[in-house]
Amino acid sequence: MGKTARLTLIHEGLCILPSRGKNSKPHFGSRFFLNHAGRCVESFQSLFTMSIEMNKKTFGFLMVTLLLVAFLGLSACAPKSTSTPTAESHTLPHWTYEGEEGPSNWGKLDPAYETCTTGKSQSPIDISKAIEQDLSNITFHYQPSKVNILNNGHTVQVNYDAGSYIELDGARYDVAQFHYHAPGEHEIDGKSFAAELHIVHKSAAGSLAVVGILFQEGAENAAFAPLIQSLPAEKTDVKDAGVTINAADLLPSVQTTFRYSGSLTTPPCSEGVHWLVMTTPVELSTAQLSKLESIFGGNNRPVQPLNDRPLVEDNTP
Repeated sequence: MGKTARLTLIHEGLCILPSRGKNSKPHFGSRFFLNHAGRCVESFQSLFTMSIEMNKKTFGFLMVTLLLVAFLGLSACAPKSTSTPTAESHTLPHWTYEGEEGPSNWGKLDPAYETCTTGKSQSPIDISKAIEQDLSNITFHYQPSKVNILNNGHTVQVNYDAGSYIELDGARYDVAQFHYHAPGEHEIDGKSFAAELHIVHKSAAGSLAVVGILFQEGAENAAFAPLIQSLPAEKTDVKDAGVTINAADLLPSVQTTFRYSGSLTTPPCSEGVHWLVMTTPVELSTAQLSKLESIFGGNNRPVQPLNDRPLVEDNTP
């Protein structure tokens, strides 16, 4: 027979086999079945065995294909890696208290400092024509702390031990640190002061309250000795000076305050700070003030416009 005679035809799942001799006829073979390749195989068992082998190969191929598709699909859906800027990756520019990097240009140095120029509630201010009111007293809960001191290049700062706080209008503000400026930053009726101490507090909600203490020349003040004798002349990391200090001893005897809403007095000049400036200055000796000025003199921001902010004075101790 020719090539055509060797082909098989399908009938009810059986094979019609080609004739085996000149006079033989094609016949249906119940023992012959058509496999997946279109070839007749003997017995159902043979077909079943070959089908299993074929199914194994097909199954393996399908599994590999499905896994590859799934991988590619997940890769396509996965979020792309981006280099989002972080606080660490963006180094803020250097600022100073004079020249091109001084207070008048802080807002131009970096967008993060823009509030220094555009803000309408900036500090410090000239405290003048304050409205007298009987305000709720500030409750001070100050405890002694180690003098954890550092020179950050702009001032000398003491990081206060945990546990000290004030209560202001029903809210708790924990002491974080204190630092100084010489000359003082706030003025009273146009009068400037030799230096100023800022005790910085922070609430659980993140709000800041700063107690400002103005210094004037007078008698030596022993309460400030642990700070003044530990002043680092060069920029340093924080270190334990080996002495203790109590912020309660730094306060004036009369603890009434001027109060207004202001800002940080250094970049980024963030607003929303509760300012509590003591109405009564504290005395330091000439030698003590000179020591403060020898480390940082001229680290004060000029006074800023009050604009339409309310300024009140607590007139009852």
